[in-house]
Amino acid sequence: MDGAYDDRDGKIWMDGKLVDWRAANVHLLTHALHYASSVFEGERCYSGKIFKSREHSERLLRSGDLLDMPIPYTVDQIEAAKAEVLAANNLKDAYVRAVAWRGSGMDMGVAARRNPVRMAVAVWEWGAYYGDAKFKGAKLDIARWKRPSPETIPTAAKAAGLYMICTMSKHAAEEKGCSDALFFDYRGYVAEATGANIFFVKDGEVHTPLPDAILNGITRQTVIGMLRDQGITVHERHIEARELEDMQQCWLTGTAAEVTPVGQIGDYTFEVGELTRKIATDYEKLVRS
Repeated sequence: MDGAYDDRDGKIWMDGKLVDWRAANVHLLTHALHYASSVFEGERCYSGKIFKSREHSERLLRSGDLLDMPIPYTVDQIEAAKAEVLAANNLKDAYVRAVAWRGSGMDMGVAARRNPVRMAVAVWEWGAYYGDAKFKGAKLDIARWKRPSPETIPTAAKAAGLYMICTMSKHAAEEKGCSDALFFDYRGYVAEATGANIFFVKDGEVHTPLPDAILNGITRQTVIGMLRDQGITVHERHIEARELEDMQQCWLTGTAAEVTPVGQIGDYTFEVGELTRKIATDYEKLVRS
């Protein structure tokens, strides 16, 4: 599927029914457009099966609750919507985007309890998120922005508004020839990339940031479980910037990113080593099993 995302053939599930792709529109005065009242999920379908589909649907509902925006669908209804739109578009290998938002209604201010919460599911073909970085290692910039304190934002929600600094940071990274950017958090600890969690390897053990100010990604949790099942020690902890110098390998995880090796972050370099290659291969086997 090529072309602008608003000008394609196909169907999108929207508010309980399938609509033509080009007709899946919202009004200019949609609350989410003005006040970021929107949550979403990114998922991948492999050979007709969405990996961890129910976990994504459950998280979508939790995200809505965290934004004081109850989504009017059950997990089972969301699961059925995904299946319906995949079938309508005749796709078995696809990216799945479920999104819920406060629409237009009686309110047009910060408060919008009288406006309906709407939902849509779109699917499309999408290849490797970082292109050939999956093989040679991505190059990351260091973002100028910090991941904020959970006292200022709902860090456990996958909410659209939390990605504002991600877009800005990724644009800045791309201008420098990088694939992505690494965030530190408000305390100065290593946090995550713009749309992926991060892992490091030192002396055969794995280190990954404690998810106390970042999203605890579903792929992140899956990879930690895989590593521990293989007897590999995983440390979930606060990682200081100075420690990057001693880390030997690095990779990113996310539904879109899958498992992507990192070759460089700023001035720090990493090898695409055996453990990185193995976990990437094992993850690929798991999602297609």
